[in-house]
Amino acid sequence: MRTPSIHAVRGITGWMGLLALCLASALAQAQTIARFSTQGEFDVVKEEVLLAIQGRGLVVDHTSYIGNMLERTAKDVGAGKRVYARAEAVQFCSAVVSRNTMEADPANIAFCPYVVALYVLPDDPKTVHAVFRRVSGAGSDASRASLREVDALLEAIVREALGLK
Repeated sequence: MRTPSIHAVRGITGWMGLLALCLASALAQAQTIARFSTQGEFDVVKEEVLLAIQGRGLVVDHTSYIGNMLERTAKDVGAGKRVYARAEAVQFCSAVVSRNTMEADPANIAFCPYVVALYVLPDDPKTVHAVFRRVSGAGSDASRASLREVDALLEAIVREALGLK
């Protein structure tokens, strides 16, 4: 879903128009992140995500240690709140799915590589959250169809790793 512009609420004026724009924008943002969670240990869930990725013949080419970076830089940026107990993101690509998306629209290169992020909150150390960006809905019919493949791939990986149906 694209975030609407101010022109999308042309017929509504004043604060009602602004409210409509804000609500539509918030809804669009909420739909761009797929969120899943499970009870367990971070390292076990991460290993399951890696196995789900590798089990499809895909290769993880990078892991970002986001939680470590935030902890390391907290003092430098004047942060007063610990955001995560653990947080990492794994990135990977699929030659087949990526080729389909880029043949449909070369600009779809912006969606590659794919990223699944995992995190645990400080006040709930036994709940591991897995999130990814939804990418469907951009461009031509062929582009949207190919991007739905990306969403399906990411969701299947996360659901398998977390033991969700």
